Amino acid sequence: MLAVAVLAAGKGTRMKSALPKVLQPLAGATLVERVLDSARNLNPDRRLLIVGHQAERVEQQLSNVDGLEFVLQQPQNGTGHAVQQLMPALEGFSGELLVLNGDVPLLRAETIDELVSTHRRSGADVTLLTARLDDPTGYGRVFADASGQVSGIIEHRDCSDEQRSNNLTNAGIYCFNWSKLAATLPKLSTDNDQGELYLTDTVAMLDKAMHVEVADPDEVNGINNRKQLAQCEAVLQERLRDHWMNEGVTFVDPSSCTLSEHCSFGRDVVIEPQTHLRGSCSIGDGCRIGPGSMLENASLGKDVSVLLSVVREAQVGDGVAIGPYAHLRPGADIGNQCRIGNFVEVKKSRLDNGSKVNHLSYIGDAQLGQDVNVGAGTITANYDGVNKHQTVIGDSSKTGANSVLVAPVTIGANVTIGAGSTITKNVPDSALALGRAKQLIKENWS
Repeated sequence: MLAVAVLAAGKGTRMKSALPKVLQPLAGATLVERVLDSARNLNPDRRLLIVGHQAERVEQQLSNVDGLEFVLQQPQNGTGHAVQQLMPALEGFSGELLVLNGDVPLLRAETIDELVSTHRRSGADVTLLTARLDDPTGYGRVFADASGQVSGIIEHRDCSDEQRSNNLTNAGIYCFNWSKLAATLPKLSTDNDQGELYLTDTVAMLDKAMHVEVADPDEVNGINNRKQLAQCEAVLQERLRDHWMNEGVTFVDPSSCTLSEHCSFGRDVVIEPQTHLRGSCSIGDGCRIGPGSMLENASLGKDVSVLLSVVREAQVGDGVAIGPYAHLRPGADIGNQCRIGNFVEVKKSRLDNGSKVNHLSYIGDAQLGQDVNVGAGTITANYDGVNKHQTVIGDSSKTGANSVLVAPVTIGANVTIGAGSTITKNVPDSALALGRAKQLIKENWS
């Protein structure tokens, strides 16, 4: 049996934030969600989150995580004290306990799998994750033989000059034999500089300790401040871009673009500079996104171009051209071969295949048929001050420049609306609709 415990009780004062440190966002997910996800392949029997600072807020954020148990650490008196709080929850449990830190979000699932597998094969009481750092100053040094058996961990301040030349450091990630650890936890002492109970101290108390060295030291980067958060974001973004470039996506200027792990891309996609994809985005074959565009929870078909525009929670068909300076808001549903042009905003509206809104228009709460041509400056006036109403425009209809369609209103098929019209009544098929005031000229007015 396997239990996974995540330490998530700390205040994170160096973040200087009203948000608990473990809830800080990183590439679209919180730190603690990323840590929990790193153990996804293990299918543990128990998952426990040790909470303390703003515990209710952390529990609320993770309330939708199935099977997650919350254990309160109050007050927070070190990592050893945190794991001591598990003893009532794990009474009668026999198996391994994997201990992860809620502020170490870059661990790969493969690394965690290797740690647990090595622990099981070796029969160790504890197996810890280690990393070789170019500059190990301030980190505890791990001393081990060629087989991986650990003889000791010495804190930096206690190392001799010779011992400090060892750059193998403790990453603070452990897999324990729970029964052995549970017998050891009560023996921990606060006799140290910080007056806290350290989980590290249990390693020396257990009979057999092994280690697994992580291949990429970036995986064990911890986050204590905004600078380290930005550094981890950069590492994660580089991973994501490298993955998709290996899958055939072109990033013209990779370092200027960001994306989330929930994005997917087809073949021959080009991402121009200063383009950002957030949430769950699906990008079809042959799309060209950017420069200067932002997509969030958007789905694009094949051969779509998005230039200097924003697409949020919208569906876009094949062969659509968007921008520059267009905004597709939530609920926009754009059919194939449509055109959404300069300074056009579309909200909660469906445009069927071949329809075009080329310039300076607002389309809200509307249903447009096929091959509709919306003239420059057309507005669907969907709000009466209390409620939103719908505008319907039939196939092949055209609105003249600077038209206002006051909803609720239905425009039939093959209708032409004269420029500058304000339309407040339904228009039948194949009609011409005019709704402008008579032009008045007074000569010699000046």
